[in-house]
Amino acid sequence: MPEKDRPFEQMLELNDDEALSAEHLDSQVQKAQDQLLQLKRQQEQIEKQKRELEELSRRQEELEHGRAEISDKLTRALVVLEREAYSAQNRLEQVSGARESFAQHLELIEAIDPRNWNPSDLHKELSRALSTVDDSRTEYNEHRSRLQAAGADGEASLPDTAPGVYENSDGRSFSEWLQIGLALSLPLIFFGAVAVALFVWIASR
Repeated sequence: MPEKDRPFEQMLELNDDEALSAEHLDSQVQKAQDQLLQLKRQQEQIEKQKRELEELSRRQEELEHGRAEISDKLTRALVVLEREAYSAQNRLEQVSGARESFAQHLELIEAIDPRNWNPSDLHKELSRALSTVDDSRTEYNEHRSRLQAAGADGEASLPDTAPGVYENSDGRSFSEWLQIGLALSLPLIFFGAVAVALFVWIASR
């Protein structure tokens, strides 16, 4: 009987070993799954860190590119603005100088009053007044030319002195012709005055 029961006992022992082996395999499978899950989580974490690093790298590259671009633009803009400021300062000085000169000459022109002239010094007074007008016109034309060359007058351009009004085809100014006419008329004026004085003297006798 014991001999008959021995194979059964051996079978029981095999079943126990097999059971232990199955539990061990299950444990190993579970362990492998846990490791796989852990590795998957680590992979996701690494991929997340990789994306963050790529984003940081992209933003840093964007920063470097943007900084270089705007730095170049600002540098060139400063050069242009410095030139514009220098030109504007020059134009302002020219405009201020022209304004001061025009005000002075206008004061001289408005001070001319033939009613206050001494008749005996008519020729001298007239020459002085014409010289003042010519000087003012010359000063005006010089400032006007400089302002136009500098582009400072813009849309409010200064009016031309219209040389055709003051000069003829021979290039003589109005004041020059007036002086010539006065010089030619002086003898007639003199003889006329003598004739009037002689007539009055004869009539009074």
